Amino acid sequence: MGRKSTSQGTPATAALAAAGVPFVLHPYSHDPATASYGTEAAVALGIEPERVFKTLMVEVEGRLAVGVVPVSGNLDLKAFAAAIGAKKATMADPAAAERRTGYVLGGISPLGQRQSSPTVIDGSALALETMLVSGGKRGLDIELAPADLIRLTAAVTAPIGTSKS
Repeated sequence: MGRKSTSQGTPATAALAAAGVPFVLHPYSHDPATASYGTEAAVALGIEPERVFKTLMVEVEGRLAVGVVPVSGNLDLKAFAAAIGAKKATMADPAAAERRTGYVLGGISPLGQRQSSPTVIDGSALALETMLVSGGKRGLDIELAPADLIRLTAAVTAPIGTSKS
């Protein structure tokens, strides 16, 4: 996998470049009317939804944390809370998520956030050679090795994703 530096620079791509991590940018045409950013990325890029991950901000005991799960499913809040040693988790307020990360909804990357937060990545990522996460803006995904994402975000892995029903 080569490192591609283009005008698509975001804090996420800058963090990867600074760490010397190989990654591939996957820009796509974002439809402002879309309701599901992650599914939009998977369809637009023609990549299996199990390899495209969404970044979700979660509130746990008054602090924010990051959950990274495949777009083909949902975040199990109870499993997420357990993964970081808490009893309960709820989805974070969207405005708080944007302030904390410096990104807009639909473009929140687990990388290069304004303030880092505890991060949990769904264990399914470990079975993949590469995965895709938001590149820091709508219409841009980054492909990288799961081990690199785990290392750069100091993440733990746990079974926090569920299948969509």
